[in-house]
Amino acid sequence: MFQRIISLGVIGLPLTACSGDLSTLDPAGPYAGAIANLWWIMLIGSGLILGLVLALLGLVFFKPGFGRGLSPKGWMIAGGLFLPVPVLIALMTYGMAQGEYLIGAWQNEPVVARVEAHGAMWHWGFRYPDLGDGFSTDGTLHIPAGGVVEVRVTSADVVHSFWIPRLAGKIDAVPGHETIVRIRADVPGRYGGICAEYCGTGHAGMRFTVEAHPPEIYRQRLTALSAGVSAP
Repeated sequence: MFQRIISLGVIGLPLTACSGDLSTLDPAGPYAGAIANLWWIMLIGSGLILGLVLALLGLVFFKPGFGRGLSPKGWMIAGGLFLPVPVLIALMTYGMAQGEYLIGAWQNEPVVARVEAHGAMWHWGFRYPDLGDGFSTDGTLHIPAGGVVEVRVTSADVVHSFWIPRLAGKIDAVPGHETIVRIRADVPGRYGGICAEYCGTGHAGMRFTVEAHPPEIYRQRLTALSAGVSAP
């Protein structure tokens, strides 16, 4: 029984590291899910290749004479060409398919809200042009859950990187230039966001929070915040 508990702990400990507020392997939306799927496929593929290499190494050590039927040049061709080429083609094909899915989703899914994210040393500010000029928040991005949100990202000083690991991939915030990323939270909740580009001594603290609200109270929540009162 004790050994079983230890075994479960050894297996479960790495899995617990796959979750958390900033985990890319615990997606809360389809865009982040596509990226997580690509990561898992690459991990499985690299694990299979590692297993094959270790098996060949074991045969070399424990089975004398193994592989002598193939010349050194043949081993180089087999291991350096025939093995990696199909693996790389498969990974590239899957990666491009996921990229096409993301591009297609961005083009075909309707945008339910548009927000502006402005990075500066070392904080994030957010504006909500769909709701009017008076709607803005600092350090917390409010979005409606269940729909696509278009985020227009800018920077006041140096290059930052806007990233909400559980909702989408990262996008650079470039001074004098506007970049766009689309995010989606399937369910209401709180999600962590960070600057993923080193931008100076305060970089580690350049974090923000995303609050995804039920669509029916999204406007009400922001109206309450702009008025300086507590929302229900």
